[in-house]
Amino acid sequence: MYMKAAVLEELHAPLTFMDLEIPELERGQVLVQVVKSGICGAQIGEIAGTNGPDRYLPHLMGHEGGGVVLKIGSEVTYVKVGDHVVMHWRKGTGIESDPPKYVTQTGLPVGGGWVTTFNEMAVVSENRLTAIDLNIPFEIAALMGCAVTTGLGIVYNDAQLQPYQSIMVAGCGGVGLNVIQGANLIGCSSITAVDMHACKLAMAKGFGATDFVFDIFSLARSGSNLDVFVDCTGDVGVIAYGYAMAKKTILVGQPKAGECLTLPNMRSNYCGKILMDSQGGQTNPTEDIPRYLRMYMDGLLDLDGLITDRFPLSEVNAALGLVRYGKSGRVILEMG
Repeated sequence: MYMKAAVLEELHAPLTFMDLEIPELERGQVLVQVVKSGICGAQIGEIAGTNGPDRYLPHLMGHEGGGVVLKIGSEVTYVKVGDHVVMHWRKGTGIESDPPKYVTQTGLPVGGGWVTTFNEMAVVSENRLTAIDLNIPFEIAALMGCAVTTGLGIVYNDAQLQPYQSIMVAGCGGVGLNVIQGANLIGCSSITAVDMHACKLAMAKGFGATDFVFDIFSLARSGSNLDVFVDCTGDVGVIAYGYAMAKKTILVGQPKAGECLTLPNMRSNYCGKILMDSQGGQTNPTEDIPRYLRMYMDGLLDLDGLITDRFPLSEVNAALGLVRYGKSGRVILEMG
């Protein structure tokens, strides 16, 4: 059995399409028909080589998706054939299998991962899947793989925001908008959105932002008056500026390999400040995804409004270009 997949063959280049043979399932592996996939900034960074040389090329891509379980490997008990599932990169319940080994029709090996979503089907590790209600749209399931869970996890787990606290979010993409939405649900008194695109700031307003900034460097750094600063840009200058303003700074974006963060004036106003990395908002997919989906079904979370564009898998490079230039919300790939 073969499937079509968008593959990263070399850095700084468009993805190429390959027909890959689906391997026999091993212990803890699950064959999933991918129906919808989101595109995260992490994929833009992968293509650009943000983390340096990529020793796994060529390989599949994508880490947030919605699909249907077609087949299960030995010892899989958490999901069953026919389940609708969220495909996520954070570890949940179940076995962590070995990554799958794909090959082209000519025998060229192509790397996979514990989860990939820019492909018609995927061999996924059991612990990267969470079964969901059959009534949940697959594109909403895809958002649960990263954008929603990371954004809300930052609010509830990393920042531990409280009512009437203040937060600033730099970069209003899929994750940033969900940080804003979560902060609004908490009841923050001040939610500042920072983005260079007016369309993104307009979206941020719809999700609960109270203040809007095109250029963070135009703001006066004001000691520790701001409770939380969340950076989704990976720009070390933005991070340093936000750190100077906030009591707690949370990093989501990925600075380029080799870049250094310089924090000026360390002798003044930095006592007790926190600088931390967010690993997907410390999300526990097994517990958090069902809870967030209940919030969606009850009308507390606006997830449909996050999606601005949809592309077929065949136009993945155009979709990536739209995300790369920062003028979209969440972009969805449709497999069929």
